[in-house]
Amino acid sequence: MANCKFKLNDGNSIPGLGFGVFMVPNDGPTYQAVLTALKTGYRLIDTAAAYMNESDVGKAIRDSGIPREEIFVTSKLWLQDYGYEAAKQGIETSLRNLDLDYMDLYLLHQPYGDVLGAWKALEEAKEAGLIRSIGVSNQTVGIMKQFLPKMKILPAVNQVELNPRFQQKELRTFMKDYGIVTEAWYPLGHGDRALLGDPTLASIAKKYGKNVGQVILRWHVQEGIVALPKATNPDHIAGNLDIFDFNLTDAEIASIRAMDTGKGTHNPENAQTAAMLQGFRIHD
Repeated sequence: MANCKFKLNDGNSIPGLGFGVFMVPNDGPTYQAVLTALKTGYRLIDTAAAYMNESDVGKAIRDSGIPREEIFVTSKLWLQDYGYEAAKQGIETSLRNLDLDYMDLYLLHQPYGDVLGAWKALEEAKEAGLIRSIGVSNQTVGIMKQFLPKMKILPAVNQVELNPRFQQKELRTFMKDYGIVTEAWYPLGHGDRALLGDPTLASIAKKYGKNVGQVILRWHVQEGIVALPKATNPDHIAGNLDIFDFNLTDAEIASIRAMDTGKGTHNPENAQTAAMLQGFRIHD
């Protein structure tokens, strides 16, 4: 199965479809899922310090037999390790957990606390070759406007909640001026029945002999959005990657764009959300 690649604003490239491991347990399940994904053809694996499964991801990469340079590895720094000195330690911890010499992409997982101190550590790690590309996650237009002018190196990526019912159009337009690529978590709406049962999507899927999930992922890729579906079932893992043998028409893309409600499940600018996430600890 083929994939496609998008160019980042730092000159590197990222696969257009990746494999996420949010809420997949460590010590076995993540290892098996990632190993299956890599053998199926995925070359982008997305984890995070807060997922607590970096070690399984690294072990699967090493055991896959696939050359390291062919695999695009993403992880994320958790809020507990924000601030310049703490972030330097957090980067080292992720590399140690993954047991890798470098990460292809490292993100600030949330936009709270000492973001700029943490970002400086990421910038230095990029300059030192420990990280190839650096980016952010869960940043809105308002939050990005606050931080971008103070960053020496621009984020290459912003990973946010995005699917056909929540398309982040304003944010994507804003980021286009900076060459920042959009990555989508919950690209399939986290099992949203209204989305997966949508008659427009069902009709398109029938036309191409695909399922609704495959149509949604194909839409992401054709819109220039990196999609990060999660699956543990081998058939679902393979099915999510099987989207590169058809193209949606302009009319079909327009019909999916019209599904946007502008409403998601996560609002990064909500003070209660910020307080809850800042209280979540991943280590002593």
